Amino acid sequence: MPEPTEPEPVPPAPGMTISIRSRRDVVVVDPDRFMAAARQAYRAANPGLTEAEAAEAVVDVYDAVHALLDRDGRLVPDGPERTRPGVRVHDRPDGLSPAGWEEQIVIDDPMPLQDYGCFPLEDPFALPSARPQTQV
Repeated sequence: MPEPTEPEPVPPAPGMTISIRSRRDVVVVDPDRFMAAARQAYRAANPGLTEAEAAEAVVDVYDAVHALLDRDGRLVPDGPERTRPGVRVHDRPDGLSPAGWEEQIVIDDPMPLQDYGCFPLEDPFALPSARPQTQV
């Protein structure tokens, strides 16, 4: 079998669009801890709220994910948890088990997201055809 070849270096150029597509998976292992962590994050961002008001504001998975993303920038911070496929981490205070991540760099999308204005793409994660991509 031939040895894989290194891709040619790609120097930056004026006007070049660099897109990062990310996927981070988590598995909910304890829904109550997950919602409690999200409500705590929401209250940290809105210090005047009571627990009851936070519970009214964070009512489902989408609200919880947004509260944690707003606080931390990601759903779960990177941690030392490395497990075998299918094995979950059950003792995290947020009730979530990190389940992998993947990032992809795409060079020269035809237009950056900003340029679509109020007419967003149907699928902003679709890859432009016939463009070089690099897995990280």
